[in-house]
Amino acid sequence: MGNHVGIRQVALKANTSTATVSRALNNPNAVRPEVRARIDAAVRELGYIPDAAARALSSRRTQTVGAILPTVDNAMFARGIEALQKYLSSQGYLFLLATNDYDPEVEFRQVQNLVSRGIDGLILRGDIHSDELRQLLRHQRMPVVNVGVYHPDKSYASVGIDNVAAGRMACEYLIGLGHKRIGMIAALTGRNDRASGRVLGVRQALAEHGLAMRDEWYVEIPYHLDDARQGLRNIMLRDGEKPTALICGNDVIAYGAMLEAERRGFSVPQDLSVMGFDDLEWSRHLRPSLTTIHVPTDDIWTRAGEYVVHTLANQPVSLHHEVEVSLVVRESTAAPRSDQGA
Repeated sequence: MGNHVGIRQVALKANTSTATVSRALNNPNAVRPEVRARIDAAVRELGYIPDAAARALSSRRTQTVGAILPTVDNAMFARGIEALQKYLSSQGYLFLLATNDYDPEVEFRQVQNLVSRGIDGLILRGDIHSDELRQLLRHQRMPVVNVGVYHPDKSYASVGIDNVAAGRMACEYLIGLGHKRIGMIAALTGRNDRASGRVLGVRQALAEHGLAMRDEWYVEIPYHLDDARQGLRNIMLRDGEKPTALICGNDVIAYGAMLEAERRGFSVPQDLSVMGFDDLEWSRHLRPSLTTIHVPTDDIWTRAGEYVVHTLANQPVSLHHEVEVSLVVRESTAAPRSDQGA
C-alpha cells in the first residue's frame, strides 16, 4: 500500500523535533509562526495526514467540534456555518454539522450521535432545549455554547444578540418616522427564542408609546418566500384599517412581503413601509432597497467557535458575549402619507 509518512519524517523535513510538530498540529498558536510555516510546508510536500484515531487515544481529544442548526435552508445559517468552518479549520479542528428542524427531540438524538463520535465541543442554536438534553450536557465534560442569543443571567455560555432590544430598535425607528399602525410578519415563535424575542421587543416599543398591534396585523410564518407573500395577503387584503408599516422577522420574509405588495398594487414605501432583519447581501440590491437590522452573523459564529477552542485550550474566555446590532436605513421605509392618518 506504499510507504506511510509519519511525524518523524515531517520533523526531519522541517528541521525541528517531533514534539514541536505535534504541538503545531494540535495547537497551532503554541508554535512560532516561522516554525509553523516550515512544518506546514513539510506536511504538504510529504502528503502527511495525522492519524486521528491515534491522536485521540493519546490526547483524549478528536479535534472535532459539532454544531446543530434548525435548518440549512436559511441564508443567515449558511453564512454562520461558513464563518465557523473557516475559524475552526484555522485552529486545526474538524467541523461536524447536524440539523433538527426546530424539533427538541430530534436535537437530543443528534447530540447523542455527535457525542458518540467523540466531539470535543458543541455549538447549539438558541436556548430552547429539552430537559433531557440539558441533563445529558451536564454529564458531558465539554464546552457547550448557545449561539444567536445573549443570556448573561444563565450559568452556561451564550454568544449572540439581545433579540428583544433589536426588536425594539426596529419598531422605535418606524414610530420615529410617524407610524402608529404597525404590523408584523414574524417567524414561527413556538420553538424559536430568537423570533419570540424580536416580537416581544416590538410589542414593548409599541406599549411604551401608548400603541398596540392589532391581532389582524400580526401573523407567524415559516422562513419561506411563498409563506411571506401569503402573510402579506393575510394582513393587507382584509377589510378595514390597514397598517402603514410592517416589521418582518428576517430579510427573506421582507423580500416576500415586498414582492406581494407590488403584485397587489401597494407601493413600498409610499403605501407601506417594510422593515427587515439580518441584512442579507440582497437587501441593498433590491429596488427599493431594504431597511433592516444588521446582525453581524460572521462575528457571532466565529466568537462561538472561539469560546469552544479557547475553553478546550484552558485559555480565558467570557462565558457570555453580546454582539451589537445596528439599524441600516435604506429605501423601503418612509414617513406615512398625510392621508393615511399615521
